[in-house]
Amino acid sequence: MSSPLEIIALTRQSRDVSRFLNVAYAIYGEDPHWVAPLLMDLKKVFSDANPLFQHAEMQLWVARRDGRDIGRIAGIIERSHNEFHGERTAFFGFFECLDDAGVCARLFEVVTVWARERGMNRLLGPMNPTTNDECGLLIEGYDSPPVLMMTYNPRYYQPLLEGVGCTKAKDLLAFAFDMVNGPKERFARFMEKFRRREPNVRLVPLDKKDLAAQLAKVKVVYNQAWEKNWGFVPMTDGEIDFMAERLKPLLTDGLAFVAETPDGPVGFLLAMPDFNEALKPLRGRMLSWGLLKALPYFLGWKPTKYVRCITLGVTAKARGRGIEAAMLAEALTTCLRLGYQRGEASWILEDNTPVQRTIGLFGGEVYKRYRVYERPV
Repeated sequence: MSSPLEIIALTRQSRDVSRFLNVAYAIYGEDPHWVAPLLMDLKKVFSDANPLFQHAEMQLWVARRDGRDIGRIAGIIERSHNEFHGERTAFFGFFECLDDAGVCARLFEVVTVWARERGMNRLLGPMNPTTNDECGLLIEGYDSPPVLMMTYNPRYYQPLLEGVGCTKAKDLLAFAFDMVNGPKERFARFMEKFRRREPNVRLVPLDKKDLAAQLAKVKVVYNQAWEKNWGFVPMTDGEIDFMAERLKPLLTDGLAFVAETPDGPVGFLLAMPDFNEALKPLRGRMLSWGLLKALPYFLGWKPTKYVRCITLGVTAKARGRGIEAAMLAEALTTCLRLGYQRGEASWILEDNTPVQRTIGLFGGEVYKRYRVYERPV
């Protein structure tokens, strides 16, 4: 006979965070598409070194039965989000659970009570931990692994969440590009016309050696370019610096740049090789036998098959001039030169028609869909 289910509150201290993160291994086992996050990096997200916690709080829980942790959930209150949007929303995130409706219900019960006690009236998620990080539940496109910094989960998560009263808030789309058979000539033709039409727009690559100075330009663009997007949370300078420090080792020449005009920076694109291909054999731990398979990627000896366009945006005053398309065409041209076979642009809001048209211009097609859910508190 099974023992009663326990819901155990954890702190953000290192030992508790390790326990919390290890729940995923019980859920996915040998799932061929799951890519374990690099634990030494992910733990930084939960630490006080993360500037998020200057304006946010987080509580962790695990579900335990018969001596095993079989589920987890986090509650996050991001004060900047609530102030910016005029809401009383708590995020739920980092959700993992066995295929057990009772366990899922208990996890959502505890995070709901926690949010209500703090004056919130809605849950929104999954956010891991905000929209500036990984977010959304995979609901279409289970037949391939996730690319870098995108979520993955079992099919049964959708009915579990909907079974506890979660309903759709917004869908996020991932577009795939076939680099080998894509419209290569279109990139060159478009860039030639763009440079004639906009001779004062320069696409300036980010240089890892001078990243700190160049981040100043990114900061000018970032919050302006996305401020009207659904779910947007402004990032502080400290948060941008924190994210940049985590991503710096993965930056590749020609895949990140700022669009500049004589009036200053107006656009930003960030693409990265899909290092999930390298991370997969590590199973979350750098010091493992999987490192032998991962090293050729990290040392630049072997290219990944995929590249992901993570960020593509232009400030409101510079839109309608083709700058978004120019940045995407430039990045795709670099991808072809570097030998990537496929690309992904993600995530894109389901109702962001202008960006979807730009992506479609260069052959991008929707191949995965993620859902952000909401639930009253």
